[in-house]
Amino acid sequence: MKKLVNEPKAVVRQMLEGFVALAPGQVLLDDETVVIRSDTPEDPRQRKVSIISGGGSGHEPAHAGYVGAGMLDAAVAGDVFTSPSTDAVLTAIRAVSGPAGSLLVVKNYTGDRLNFGLAAELARAEGIPVEVVVVADDVALRDTVEPSRRRGIAGTVLVHKVAGAAAAAGLSLSDVLREAQAASAELGTMGVALGPCTVPAAGRPGFTLGDEEIELGLGIHGEQGVLRAELQSADALVETLLAAIVEDRRLTSGARVALLVNGLGGTPPMELAIVTRRALAVLRERGLRVERAWSGTFLSALEMPGCSLSLLKVDDNLLTRLDAKTSAPAWGGEGRLAPERAPRPVTAAPSVSSAPAAKPAGMEKVHAAALAVASAFEASESRLTELDSAAGDGDLGISLSRGAAAIRALPESSWTSPSRALTSIGEALRRAIGGSSGPFYATALLRAARRLSEGPVDAPAWAEAFVLAVDAVANLGGARPGDRTMLDALRPAADTFAQALKAGQPPAEAWAACVREAEQGADATSRMQPRLGRASYLGSRALGVPDAGAAAVVVWVKALTPFIG
Repeated sequence: MKKLVNEPKAVVRQMLEGFVALAPGQVLLDDETVVIRSDTPEDPRQRKVSIISGGGSGHEPAHAGYVGAGMLDAAVAGDVFTSPSTDAVLTAIRAVSGPAGSLLVVKNYTGDRLNFGLAAELARAEGIPVEVVVVADDVALRDTVEPSRRRGIAGTVLVHKVAGAAAAAGLSLSDVLREAQAASAELGTMGVALGPCTVPAAGRPGFTLGDEEIELGLGIHGEQGVLRAELQSADALVETLLAAIVEDRRLTSGARVALLVNGLGGTPPMELAIVTRRALAVLRERGLRVERAWSGTFLSALEMPGCSLSLLKVDDNLLTRLDAKTSAPAWGGEGRLAPERAPRPVTAAPSVSSAPAAKPAGMEKVHAAALAVASAFEASESRLTELDSAAGDGDLGISLSRGAAAIRALPESSWTSPSRALTSIGEALRRAIGGSSGPFYATALLRAARRLSEGPVDAPAWAEAFVLAVDAVANLGGARPGDRTMLDALRPAADTFAQALKAGQPPAEAWAACVREAEQGADATSRMQPRLGRASYLGSRALGVPDAGAAAVVVWVKALTPFIG
């Protein structure tokens, strides 16, 4: 891997520091990968409706490049191709929101929806009005998944512009939401890749292409497309992409549209200009009125060569929003250097007492078991990265390694009871792990902790807590056994442990059966057609490789084996 980086774990923070150094209108929050407008009023009562977006890094100039008057008030950056944590999103909401409220613009990926959605709920509980608009503009998936499960890709930038202009015009939160939803509903995007990209944590390309091959209908996370095809001319590719968008959006002669020609990171302006030339010609040949058009790199996939085309059906009101002025640097910066300044402190979360206490008898074993899981995650990082790269985005290994560090860093006050321990671990993983895994593990541990707080903690209580934790994961993600997710290892493992104990087996034997079921469940995922998560976008192309999330379950259930009995 040849990249101008220092180490993968430092990429996002160092990138944002470089961006903000050249953006006078932006400031980076201390200890969080959150960029906000530097002119955000200190008094929340003086703040208008704020627009907040974000997602995984690797999409530059999105999302920090759109922070400025007339677009975003804050951008939240996760690890490369990984959703930011719930806490990071909540920090952004607190930093720029007031009584007028906030609108979160979210791309339709599971991790983004979970983390932004949970942050919205937490903010509402603090009294901050928050609404969410989900962008699902990828028409390439029209024959693969239902419309509500399409990905949100480059067209999201146009929704940023519309929502930001509406908020700058002084509209209420409900009216800003309405305009953003209207724009999202009229938006369609499709992309093509001429080659792969390399996630720093993975260290190698996400897929390989022959010299005469391309990927049609890909997302923005380095994954493969819907269809592999032979290399075609730029004009032919433009016609293919636009035909799919026009058909899906049911655009007919006379319709007014805005065009966004977006480079995926490795496409030079020369090639984008050639694409733009043909795109304008095709649209005019179809009788469509191109009211506005932009060409450039607006939302990338690291260094991937290729492009996407977006069409937004417009009316006079939408054109007014698209034409409104903005100081966001990625929409047209001035190149001025920002003065040197210290990072702005993070808005403090409500304080929670955590006075240290003595570790009761039996909790040494619980603590040691948690540390064993942490060590197992660290030892499995490369294997989980490899599995996740095959059918996902390659971030699971490094995410769980961060989770391991968070477990090790827990204070002694976390180990005063099983319930307190699971709650503390859940909170730590929620903050440390991005993407989908953080919310799933946090929800499971919090549900289990509540069960263990209700009475004596013996083997049957642990088994019941395990089953309830798996139920919580299923309810949160909507998955069922057979969908090719972590649930395919979790469900049989939890049910087997509980049933074996009820049948009178000793805990150690019951747990051994639990481990066997987890291993068999994880192995079976390699033969399952994926129905949820990013692997579902690959369809049958994901077959042959076990689900990384299910494999991670096997890692930690095996690590717990010496402590059961």
